Amino acid sequence: MKQCYENLLLEMEQQLASIHSFETLPLQYSEQASVFILDILKRLKAEITNHNFESESEEIAFFKYIKPQFTHRLIFYNAIYHIESSKPYGSIKVIRKYYKHELEKLQQHCLQQYEFIRYYRTGNAHLDHRYFLRGHFDLCLLPSPLHYDADQRFSTTHDSKIATLLAHEKLQVYLEQEIIKIEQKDEICTKVNINYSHKWTASKVSLIELIYALHAEGVFNNGATELKDAISLFESVFNINLGQFHRTFLEIRGRKIERTRFLTGLRERLLQRMDSADDRF
Repeated sequence: MKQCYENLLLEMEQQLASIHSFETLPLQYSEQASVFILDILKRLKAEITNHNFESESEEIAFFKYIKPQFTHRLIFYNAIYHIESSKPYGSIKVIRKYYKHELEKLQQHCLQQYEFIRYYRTGNAHLDHRYFLRGHFDLCLLPSPLHYDADQRFSTTHDSKIATLLAHEKLQVYLEQEIIKIEQKDEICTKVNINYSHKWTASKVSLIELIYALHAEGVFNNGATELKDAISLFESVFNINLGQFHRTFLEIRGRKIERTRFLTGLRERLLQRMDSADDRF
């Protein structure tokens, strides 16, 4: 069975890495990741429900350490999806406040689960037979009444608690990083004294085409800047939301005639201006 767990875990990690390499928008990659992990969990459940553990210690180890490695990722990506899909439109200040509120909710949950978190993090094991063996659904131990509906062949009272703890640790890092990005964006806007009365009046598609070209040329930080950060910069400068820019780029790539329509137009108009300037001398 150990080989089965390891193979499924490796497959999951490789697929998640692939999703992240293609999708940079949280809504897109969190949705795709959640769908894939659900499939992995179905396969893991099929293995477990048809498997007899050789000992209680083996069963405890699975529900305390192995299963949460799968389920915490599902909780993590599902949380990102809901956070990002509920994120308000507004100023940098509004979005920063929203993320900080989500952080506060995580901290509140941590306080509520303090005793169990301490039990887990300090390596205690004296209650493992109650927490991580199937069939021990004591009302006093259940994290939530909803656990009565859980499939007792594939769950214990506390394996989901560990998964939630691990997911929240990753979610905290995610939220803190998003707050840092917002603050950096705010700092850039302050330094360059952006005048928001200047708007991008061409199409969003044209702006995305331009950003992709500049990013491909490596003009941002000697090519070290990620595409999504370049997108965020232009969104801040022009106070515009470029939405699902990856999908827009796919549409640009799929053009039958003149794929670099905007860039070609820029070149032609620049040459016309140069010719016009030459004629004046």
